[in-house]
Amino acid sequence: MKLPNIKILDEKDKTLRLISKEVTFPLAKEDKDLINDAITYLTMSQIKKYYEKYNLRPGMGLAFIQLGLPKNIFVIVEEVDEEKFENYVIINPKMLSHSEELIYVGEGEGCLSVNREVEGIVPRYARMTIRYQDIDGNVKEIRVREDISVAFQHEMDHLKGILFVDKIDKKNPFKDKEKMREI
Repeated sequence: MKLPNIKILDEKDKTLRLISKEVTFPLAKEDKDLINDAITYLTMSQIKKYYEKYNLRPGMGLAFIQLGLPKNIFVIVEEVDEEKFENYVIINPKMLSHSEELIYVGEGEGCLSVNREVEGIVPRYARMTIRYQDIDGNVKEIRVREDISVAFQHEMDHLKGILFVDKIDKKNPFKDKEKMREI
């Protein structure tokens, strides 16, 4: 596998605060190529021999805004088994419904644009249903739960110019922890 030449913006870059725009179809070749590059990058970042060789921080999601493009596109690469991955390409997502139950990631959320340790919990819905378009523009629905639900919400926030650190209470980083379930 060859590491794609993509540059992920740092949280200090004001571009990350832009609200991404709806995408029209058919997708441009550059967008399709960037989707494939993002999938390759995320896959390599989760495989030990690659993340050690290229000094990568493991990541499972990337929104186009993190690459400097304010387009409603994100990809998630989930390792479902040792070096076996499921890829999600999500374009123009809309949340249709969500659970009342809130969860948070016990070891804390991370982000490829936030290059520092961040203490605190980010409240997320345990389950949600999303309507989106696939790479060919077909309208689809998906129900996600647990860690994939967290990843979807994290990336959908990026599309609105929101970083996970914005959702952590500054005065009390573990506020309402007892009202949520740790995953």
